[in-house]
Amino acid sequence: MNKSLRSLLKIGLYLLTQPSRATADIRGHVKDRVEDLTDRTRQAMRGPENRTARNAISFAAGLGLGIGVGMLFASARGEKTRSSIAEKVQGMEDRVRGRFSAAVERAPTGTEKR
Repeated sequence: MNKSLRSLLKIGLYLLTQPSRATADIRGHVKDRVEDLTDRTRQAMRGPENRTARNAISFAAGLGLGIGVGMLFASARGEKTRSSIAEKVQGMEDRVRGRFSAAVERAPTGTEKR
């Protein structure tokens, strides 16, 4: 072990003392191998990359930021803006409930006659 370590150190010292032109190919090859190994190690630790969650979070953050900026630059007062938003959300909630409750009431049970 000691002899092999000493040999590696001698080789490293030899390469360090050589002109940069002579070692450029070796350095490039070693750099590529290290980057490849680093990428494979990261992928093995993280697993396959899933961009769906990142995209969803980015979309939600952008949407929230857009709403916030829109509210800051709105021409109406805060109370009026909040009540307007609350009314729109309530109306949307009523429409969704109406559609889903009608769908639930009409849900097939498999016992109807045709």
